[in-house]
Amino acid sequence: MHCFSARAARMKWTLVLAAACVVAAGQSCAAEPPADVTVTRGETIDVGGTKNILIRPAQPKGSIILLTGGDGRLNVMPGARFNAGADNVLIRNRDAFAAQGYNVLLVDLGTNLAAAVDTMAALKHPVIVVGTSKGTQRAAEGLAQGAKPDKLVLSSGFLSAASGEGDSVMSLLGSPQRLPPTLVIHHRDDHCRWTNPAGVAPFATWGGRQVQVAWLSGGQDDAENPCRFSAHHGFAGQDEAFVSRVLAFVRQ
Repeated sequence: MHCFSARAARMKWTLVLAAACVVAAGQSCAAEPPADVTVTRGETIDVGGTKNILIRPAQPKGSIILLTGGDGRLNVMPGARFNAGADNVLIRNRDAFAAQGYNVLLVDLGTNLAAAVDTMAALKHPVIVVGTSKGTQRAAEGLAQGAKPDKLVLSSGFLSAASGEGDSVMSLLGSPQRLPPTLVIHHRDDHCRWTNPAGVAPFATWGGRQVQVAWLSGGQDDAENPCRFSAHHGFAGQDEAFVSRVLAFVRQ
């Protein structure tokens, strides 16, 4: 009887802990840590004291720098490995850019963009910075601090006050004179509250002849997570069209 009572008490306590974990973290305590991803033909390099991953084709035509969205973390490790952000539209299409003959740099949080541009410029011009979602804010911050890429791509961007809450590319740059030739890629049905499609037109007007706009439609949406990779915001189901628009601009 005593043994049964003790076992029951332990079981009850285990259930309490599990329930507490679900309430506090929004997921089960048994959730496994994210798996490491190894980048094919990649190498981990140091850029201004921060680990990034570089993919180098045999005869590069130029260099593309990828700034992921969200909190910007990839958690880059030695051996061209990372374990965060693999589903982001830029990161999941890294091989598609490299397959077309471009050096590709996967940028981790904390990387100085000017240092990244200089690193890639030493390998091959032109250097194109591509940012998506909150990565567009980091791109603007880098340009404001002196980074000078040859071209810029802003997808699902925090572009203007009409985009929604938060710092916009316009407010962070202050002047359109800091813009290199720029492509905006946006989904017509992006429902993320920070990247409303209404923010595109004011940005294009502000940037003038420096700015081109490419709209995408269709694909897959995720009504419950409108700001995620699985929604129009993340160009779900449109990887080929997305990569094609970026590369067409890069080749101009």
